[in-house]
Amino acid sequence: MAIFALIKNASLPVQIVIALLILASVISWTMIFRKWFALQSAYRAADRFENKFWSGGNLNQMYTEFAKAQSAAGMESLFVEGFREYKRLVGQPHVDPAGLLEGVQRAMRVALTRETDYLEMHLPFLATVGSTSPYVGLFGTVWGIMNSFRALGSIQQPTIGHVAPGIAEALIATAIGLFAAIPAVIAYNRYSNKVERLVTRYEIFMDEFSSILQRQALAAKA
Repeated sequence: MAIFALIKNASLPVQIVIALLILASVISWTMIFRKWFALQSAYRAADRFENKFWSGGNLNQMYTEFAKAQSAAGMESLFVEGFREYKRLVGQPHVDPAGLLEGVQRAMRVALTRETDYLEMHLPFLATVGSTSPYVGLFGTVWGIMNSFRALGSIQQPTIGHVAPGIAEALIATAIGLFAAIPAVIAYNRYSNKVERLVTRYEIFMDEFSSILQRQALAAKA
């Protein structure tokens, strides 16, 4: 309750700083949990798709199944876009295997860009909160300490009791700034690593799938 009293009695600029930091913390925690669920879902979907893809199923049947679902994401999206382009080009007589492979890879790269953009959603905000919150809190700290020392000018015999409340409210701003920044920095670093690893899995699948389609195209031309 003493902390709430200090915030209530703080100067308006310090209160605004604290309010902004609390708002940034609430939003960042919301994004942290949402991103955690999204990445967990993406990893599970990648595992399911790889198990199904490498089980030796028919590619045409898999394509029909995923294309009809109209909710393909992750590796499913890369597979659908790549195989759709393959089916479009493989029947054209003027397209050689090299040109077919280039078209398939181009289609999958577009899909990869969309997937990467989705996976990186909210990460820039976490990075911004993590890098700026301490400085915003420091601004509130400097303002509160400045007010405390300015108030000493009108006191004949200043004591620690005259400056303690102002310094306390100033340090609260710093503490809240760190409270907002530390989780955001940890989440950003962890999620960035998980996104990078998942995108690497997508790229490996693209290379392997391209090789499979190239062999099929060469066999069809033979």
